[in-house]
Amino acid sequence: MLSPPGRRAALRAGAAAAVGLATACGSGRPATAPPTSSSAPPPGPGKPSAPARPAAVPRRFAGQPVEIGHGPRDRPRVALTFHGNGDPAIARSVLAEAERGGARITVLAIGTWLDDHPDMARRVLDGGHELGNHTQRHLAINDMPQDEAYAEITGCAQRLKRLTGSIGTWFRPSQTQNASPLVQKLAQRAGYPHVLSYDVDSLDFTSPGAAAVLRNVTGTIHGGSVVSLHFGYADTVDAMPPLLEELARRKLRAVTTTELLTP
Repeated sequence: MLSPPGRRAALRAGAAAAVGLATACGSGRPATAPPTSSSAPPPGPGKPSAPARPAAVPRRFAGQPVEIGHGPRDRPRVALTFHGNGDPAIARSVLAEAERGGARITVLAIGTWLDDHPDMARRVLDGGHELGNHTQRHLAINDMPQDEAYAEITGCAQRLKRLTGSIGTWFRPSQTQNASPLVQKLAQRAGYPHVLSYDVDSLDFTSPGAAAVLRNVTGTIHGGSVVSLHFGYADTVDAMPPLLEELARRKLRAVTTTELLTP
C-alpha cells in the first residue's frame, strides 16, 4: 500500500529542498543532493551510541566477469541496490520499509554524502545491509582522465574505510550503467575485484510516481536480477511495500548482492 498523503508530502518536501548535485546513473537527469547540514539524528530515538557493525570486504566470485549485471537465474533471489545520496530522512524511510518487509539491500554511497551524513554508514550496516562505493562526487567517471577517475574511486573508498573499517563490498561507476575498460581496471587496482552494474532500472530518479516505479521493476525482474534504485525520492519509499509484497508473491527474496552471488 502507498504511504499516507501527509507522510508522502513531508518526504517530497525534503527531496525538493535538496540541491541538485549530479545526474542520476545512466541518465542525464538531475539527482537529488544531500542537504548541506551534517547534523543528522541518530538511527533510533533514545538508543545509546554503539560501535558500528563491521563492514564486509570485497570478494572475488569465481566464474563471474569483472562487471556483474545480474546473479544466477536459477535461484529465487534478487538484489535491490540503492544509490546512496539525498535527504537522509528519506534514506532512513527506505531502509525502514526494507527491514519491515524482511529485505536486505545493497547501498552504493557517494563520498560527499558520507562526508555530510557519516552516521548513515552505521545505519546501513546496523540494519543488516551492505555498503559499497559509488565514487566520491558522482561525476561522469567514464569521461575522466585516468588519475581523476582513480581519485574518484579511492576518495570514496577512503571514507568508507574510515567510517566502517572496510572499503565496502562493491564499486558502482557513476553516471553510467556500464564501466569503461579503464574504469574496470582502476576499480580492481583500488581493491574491488568486480564492478557492479544492474539489469533492471526502476527509473525512480525521474519521480514518475510509486505505481510507475513498481511497474518498471516488476515488469522486468527475474531471479538473479540486480535492480537500480535511489535514496532521496519519495516515490521510492512509497513503492517499497508493494514491491516487496509482489516479490514475496513471486517467491523472490530480496538479499544483498553478496548473498545473491554466494552459492
